[in-house]
Amino acid sequence: MIKMTAQELRQKYLTFFKKKGHTIISSASLVPENDPTTLFTTAGMHPLVPYIMGEKHPGGKQVANVQKCVRTTDINEVGDATHHTFFEMMGNWSFGSYFKKEAIEMSFEFLTSKEFLGLDKSRLAVSVFAGDEDAPFDKESFEKWKELGISEKRIARLPKENNWWGLAGKTGPCGPDTEMFYWVGDANKVPESFADDNDLWVEIWNDVFMQYEKTKDKKFIPLAQQNVDTGMGLERVLAVINGLDDNYKTELFSDLISKIEDFSDKKYDKSKEITSSMRIIVDHIKAAVMIMGDNRGIAPSNTDQGYIVRQLIRRSIIRGHKLKIDKEEWVTELAENIIEIYRKVYNELDKNRDFILTEIKKEEVKFTKTANKGLKVFEKAISANRNDLDMTQNKNDYNWDSKKLTGKLIFDLVTTHGFPKELIKEEAENRKIIIPKNEWNKFDELFKKHQELSRTASAGKFKGGLADNGEETVRLHTVAHLMLAALKKVLGGDVHQKGSNITAERLRFDFSYGEKLTDEQKKEVEKLVNEIIEKKVPVEIDEMTLDEAKEKGAEGVFENKYGEKVKVYTIGDFSKEICGGPHVKNTGELGKFKIKKEQSSGAGVRRIKAVVE
Repeated sequence: MIKMTAQELRQKYLTFFKKKGHTIISSASLVPENDPTTLFTTAGMHPLVPYIMGEKHPGGKQVANVQKCVRTTDINEVGDATHHTFFEMMGNWSFGSYFKKEAIEMSFEFLTSKEFLGLDKSRLAVSVFAGDEDAPFDKESFEKWKELGISEKRIARLPKENNWWGLAGKTGPCGPDTEMFYWVGDANKVPESFADDNDLWVEIWNDVFMQYEKTKDKKFIPLAQQNVDTGMGLERVLAVINGLDDNYKTELFSDLISKIEDFSDKKYDKSKEITSSMRIIVDHIKAAVMIMGDNRGIAPSNTDQGYIVRQLIRRSIIRGHKLKIDKEEWVTELAENIIEIYRKVYNELDKNRDFILTEIKKEEVKFTKTANKGLKVFEKAISANRNDLDMTQNKNDYNWDSKKLTGKLIFDLVTTHGFPKELIKEEAENRKIIIPKNEWNKFDELFKKHQELSRTASAGKFKGGLADNGEETVRLHTVAHLMLAALKKVLGGDVHQKGSNITAERLRFDFSYGEKLTDEQKKEVEKLVNEIIEKKVPVEIDEMTLDEAKEKGAEGVFENKYGEKVKVYTIGDFSKEICGGPHVKNTGELGKFKIKKEQSSGAGVRRIKAVVE
């Protein structure tokens, strides 16, 4: 088996697919643009949805990349050997070019060829779609795997919940997938058959075949353009090819784990609880660093992506408390190490280094103070109720029968004092105090009724999904270009887009500016935009290299690699911007532009909410 580094793995993957006729494209931002359905880029497919839906990609019909991803849906699984909040997804796509046969052949070749991964095919297993009333058994994939030498006993036929890609309850493209697994246990004890509930079979690749469209009346009809979307988790594959059964023992985590061992004076493998805590810390701080260091970098806050960053940092500090880490600013030090690991791969981390470390340090200091303050309140509650402590049958334990340390007090500690539930449990256990289950139930009831605004605002955004390409959304997407150009004219050329969120009802747009806009400035922006709309200016599109776009003065986040082609949308001599689309063909289609609200969205960032009427 070939031993290799993370960078060698990335390069081998891209080299292989370039040889197979794919255009290599760069990783998109972790923060999706103009997609109200999700907070983060959750898969390599996510930024490519317009091309899956039929729009022409500047790179052609076959592309491949390594995409930065963040998923929070299974954050409670983090702590085991294979789950991560931030991860890198290697992927290759076909937009109406090759399909099942070619995709499976390429997957098999890359996995087993000595030139590339050189994995032992006798330790491979796969799964295919079993078929149901909506779509038939995926016989083509099944037969192709048999032809390549995979035993029938190692080809599992699984239902939709395992081997189907499509948004639950949503219309749009969907289809069966085939997943690849590798046995990470003893090479001499590889089972004859594949069982997907055995953790020693690790999923390493997934080929999705989008061949159907789910209609509004829940029918599945063949798509005119059949697409392939694949995903291969870099962290898992790196562990597999280096003979490891724990992703956290790869180079991407091992030095960070060593740091935690030094900080805590504990060994990673000492106990299940210590191992889990160390994994959670390095995972969460890494995810926070990557989100903050993105080209659309996000600071910790109480809303949307910023809320997730804040929670990742705080959950890490809580785990550090469990490990009894008492070193000052240890989270900030760990963040520096993470930047060093990834800076040559994602150079935006270098560019945003000061921002990352300053914001993490502020959050670390702030939350540590909050936790200490909450601890004092907790101590006061205990001190006031010493007489309510009754001995249980076990003389080392106490039964807390107080009227004061109730579900309501726990709720106040969490919401008013910012003292996390996990720390309340830990501090109670340290003092051998048992808080009755009914009080925890009362806390849960109160907390559900008082969900934080940020959680409510972000509801439904964690599963990911397709951006709405409806008529209203397309109009607002185009208006965003005009508004940015108008803001630059009114406020100055240093204004740049920092993020956007578009629904069918409104446009939310974040931009760099340090002061509140005056009423006159807002009216001037509205006036400029509406003048262009009234002139019915054509919206023109050109494909060019990134350097050509820069030379022509196009606005945009220049996160793409040298030489990569981009789309540039031009609206008269008013706006020129790099963007993926979609847009109206003429500004006369837009309607009247109106700013509804302007407010702060963080340090040096303002937010506008606007509509077209």
